[in-house]
Amino acid sequence: MFKRAQFKELEARLLEPRNKIQVVSGPRQVGKSTMVKQVLQAITIPYMFVSADNIDHAHTAWIGETWATARARMKVAQAEEYLLVIDEVHKIDNWSEAVKKEWDEDSFNDLNMKVVILGSSRLLLKDGLTESLAGRYELIRMPHWSFAEMHEAFNLDVDQYIYFGGYPGGAMYIKDERRWRKYIKDSIVAPAIEKDVLRTKVIYKPALMKQLFELGCAYSSEELSLNKMLGQLQDAGNVTTLASYLTTLDESRLLCGLNKYASDNARKYNSVPKLMVYNAALFSVQSGMTFNKAYTTPKLWGRWVESSVGAYLLNQADEYDYKLYYWREREDEVDFIIEYDKRCIAIEVKSGRRTSNEGLSVFRDKFHPVQSFIVGSGGIPIDEFLSWDIGRLPLFE
Repeated sequence: MFKRAQFKELEARLLEPRNKIQVVSGPRQVGKSTMVKQVLQAITIPYMFVSADNIDHAHTAWIGETWATARARMKVAQAEEYLLVIDEVHKIDNWSEAVKKEWDEDSFNDLNMKVVILGSSRLLLKDGLTESLAGRYELIRMPHWSFAEMHEAFNLDVDQYIYFGGYPGGAMYIKDERRWRKYIKDSIVAPAIEKDVLRTKVIYKPALMKQLFELGCAYSSEELSLNKMLGQLQDAGNVTTLASYLTTLDESRLLCGLNKYASDNARKYNSVPKLMVYNAALFSVQSGMTFNKAYTTPKLWGRWVESSVGAYLLNQADEYDYKLYYWREREDEVDFIIEYDKRCIAIEVKSGRRTSNEGLSVFRDKFHPVQSFIVGSGGIPIDEFLSWDIGRLPLFE
């Protein structure tokens, strides 16, 4: 069975002396539970795996009861160490305070109880970790699957990946596009919006949030002002509400609005956003376009290629802590700007969508990036770039 890179990371940490709670965080359907179960099979530490998925959210005492059961099992087994794994922990009210109480009790009593918690709602995990568990945890981020992973695990070629994206559960359905679309909509999009996003923060206009998500995915790789978005949405709202909803979708690793690169922050954050999905599958589902139609229409296919490159850069940003922007000045543009430590790299994607563009040379003269290059036609092949380790770029030296 295929193992993601996070497998070795979690395995190594669990074999270390008890020190921090291990938190595995990532979007829905990226293999968090599968990865943890693979680690459990590989190590010899006795463990207890539980899920809060079907527990009433108000049953906060469930965490303490579960912890007590794990302690009892550890004692009966006379184990020197024990591992408690709690999946979907964020679904319990005040989960972080309950986890903190039990963890601190074990620390005080020198009980060698190691703990792993998992959650698909990045927002709820983030709130709990920063409020109650500061200094007590380490985060293992699991992003959407890359091309290299989907190719190795399911033998997807680069064009299939560009369209069908990086959801491993959907790989088996790509030859039946109708079934694939239903899977993405019913098993990923619906629960991600209805269970994760809408239950995470106070969303006063749920219909507006759903419409924004669908519109934003359909416009992936396009610049679209918030005012123009409002004009296309049926539910009433305002620019401030829309901006906050877009931020929530970004924090959920579904959809974001890239800011325009500029020399000062005020210009960056007041720019027209360039919409970008975190997984190309989200764009494909909302596009209403079949794989064959998109692939055989160069101008259309260019949007898929750019969205896939953008999604890859967005998912790598968490790992290497860089900011991602786009740049435009009149007719000149650069698709992606990676900024790290006040330095940048410029990346232009070419795939038949654009006939000519002097953006890279204009940007080089104005901002002096560490490096600039083309991905696609006349540059680095798409499949090669999507397999790169972004952390090896000279920007991070």
